Amino acid sequence: MGEILKLYHAGFEEIPAPSVHFGRKNADFGQGFYTTAQAEFAKRWARIRKGQDTVLNIYELDLEGLNVHRFARDENWFGYIYANRSHQPDTLKEADVIIGPIANDTIYDTFGIITSGFLTPPQAMKLLMAGPAYEQIVIKTEKAAGQLHFAGSEILDPQDVQRYRQTVAAEEAEYQKTLAELLDTI
Repeated sequence: MGEILKLYHAGFEEIPAPSVHFGRKNADFGQGFYTTAQAEFAKRWARIRKGQDTVLNIYELDLEGLNVHRFARDENWFGYIYANRSHQPDTLKEADVIIGPIANDTIYDTFGIITSGFLTPPQAMKLLMAGPAYEQIVIKTEKAAGQLHFAGSEILDPQDVQRYRQTVAAEEAEYQKTLAELLDTI
């Protein structure tokens, strides 16, 4: 047995056997099953849907024998996300698992500015470093999914989900303020 990661995924049902083929190919790290090792982060992005429970799925991932690619919040990370979101071929097809920061809204907000040449690469990276950094862990292959073991789930209280959503809203407001201040310096 190798390194074991405890992972979380919020949704509206228990997902004991997640599919790596579900999801957008142009997501941050391409198609796969998105999780995080941060339970609080998973809860912050949980939603409420009328008539359904909000479920926090809990997993354990054995990394032994898996090709794991780790990103830092840097130019390589940005380049990979930019390529995926631009529908370019996945340059990390051999990776079973990708671990790295979640792209904040800066990437969406600056794509046009960056591609227009208005910002230099160092200026763009300055903007991309704004805001909190949370980590996502993406299960990309069937091999990795075979080493992802369902450990259980918990139903989240709707009032707690509302409080978590308020926390996210406050973070987003602070992020927008920081982004505006950074844009004034460029």
